[in-house]
Amino acid sequence: MVYDIRPLANGLRTDHPVPGLPFVDDSHLPLDDGPDAIEAVGRNKGEGMWGRCDTSREGGWLAFTTDPIAHHLGWAVRHHPEHGRTVLLLRDEDTASLHTCWLGVPLLFRAGGYWWDGEAWYRPGQIWDPVTEDYTRHKARATATVHANDMLDGHAQPERAPVHKVATFDPAVAAPANWLDHLTRWAQHHQRRNDPLPLEKCVVDLASPELTGDRLLGVPEMAALGGITASTLRGYISRGENDVPLPQAIVGGRAQWSRPVAEDWAEARRRSSEGLRDAMSAGDRHRLAPGAAQIRDRFSETFFSFLWKRPDVRKRWGLRHRNEPSVREVADQLAFEVADSLRRIIPTDALGPTIRHAVLEDFATSLRVREGRGGQLKAFDLILSLPLAKMLSWFIQHFPTSAQWYIGEIMGEADKHLGIPARVTGEALRRSATTNGELDGQAAKEFFSRVAPREPEG
Repeated sequence: MVYDIRPLANGLRTDHPVPGLPFVDDSHLPLDDGPDAIEAVGRNKGEGMWGRCDTSREGGWLAFTTDPIAHHLGWAVRHHPEHGRTVLLLRDEDTASLHTCWLGVPLLFRAGGYWWDGEAWYRPGQIWDPVTEDYTRHKARATATVHANDMLDGHAQPERAPVHKVATFDPAVAAPANWLDHLTRWAQHHQRRNDPLPLEKCVVDLASPELTGDRLLGVPEMAALGGITASTLRGYISRGENDVPLPQAIVGGRAQWSRPVAEDWAEARRRSSEGLRDAMSAGDRHRLAPGAAQIRDRFSETFFSFLWKRPDVRKRWGLRHRNEPSVREVADQLAFEVADSLRRIIPTDALGPTIRHAVLEDFATSLRVREGRGGQLKAFDLILSLPLAKMLSWFIQHFPTSAQWYIGEIMGEADKHLGIPARVTGEALRRSATTNGELDGQAAKEFFSRVAPREPEG
């Protein structure tokens, strides 16, 4: 997922400081007492305060809390048994979102959404994969992880770096002019902790050729990749629309993106419902899909012929015939034409077999679930999924004669291949169509009395 939460500051007891952010004193938080203690700081403590902790699927734990002093701020904490602890100060309304991100694989976020899983760096997730039901993971090329000891050169002056107090911290504070002074002061505090994470393991940043300044793209280049104008992209950014990723850098007040991130955004736009709608439209201003455009054209010609080429209808455009009953009669005739043309709109010869296969598959699943219970098979043992029950109900209501044919096929195949008596199948379908579908009970009774086999006489 694109990381769209901007931290305001580092906590002083973090193991992985974010470059450019100031440090804020977090000594009033029970960071060393575990996730439950952090959650308890804000949970149910007062109006507008909250806290939560969870165990991570990837190891360790995570927690967040409203700051007990400045309630408009909040703290998010991620602890990993091997990689240590991250402590970030955010706006209180953003803590839950970061908490959700940390429930997954990412441990750290840098450079506008690049993330680290403890071994490798990945670009911001933007392209949805329907198979894995997650964003596609793309590794950043030729990355190097920058640790704290890589940056501490002995020339900084830590006494010039203030440690902010949360009660007086201004979120709009400018980035420190010389962040190495601040990092050095953080390192001094860090090394005084009990069992501190070695500085050579404290991750600060990443370096990659795709993040170098001469390779970054500005708004015009980013917009061109997305097939839009620069002004449109600026509008998206200002309004928070179209999932524009965070920039990898701000140079001279202007946003800059890495080319791979910009290309992923363009591909995500191409794959979006909006992009698909454009690609599959009939090419006119209404942006109808080709099939819908064919239906429009067909009925346009039908309606024009009915309204204009028939003298008995055309004369009704005369003022003296233009009254409510006449207009209602014409509207009813047009509506009848649509209703009577459903078979030219819905391919029942394809829909019927599709429903048949789906019903038999659901029945087979129901039988597998029922195995081992013994006893006589009952209709309520056969369960259709809710969407399939609604589709069956719709099919019966709109195409009863076709439904009669295909339900007969379902009964025959269920009896032959699954060992389900036809009457049990019929009762199961009737119950599903009325309980989970939208078929009226009396209508269902009338329909299935004409479909289900009769009991043998004698």
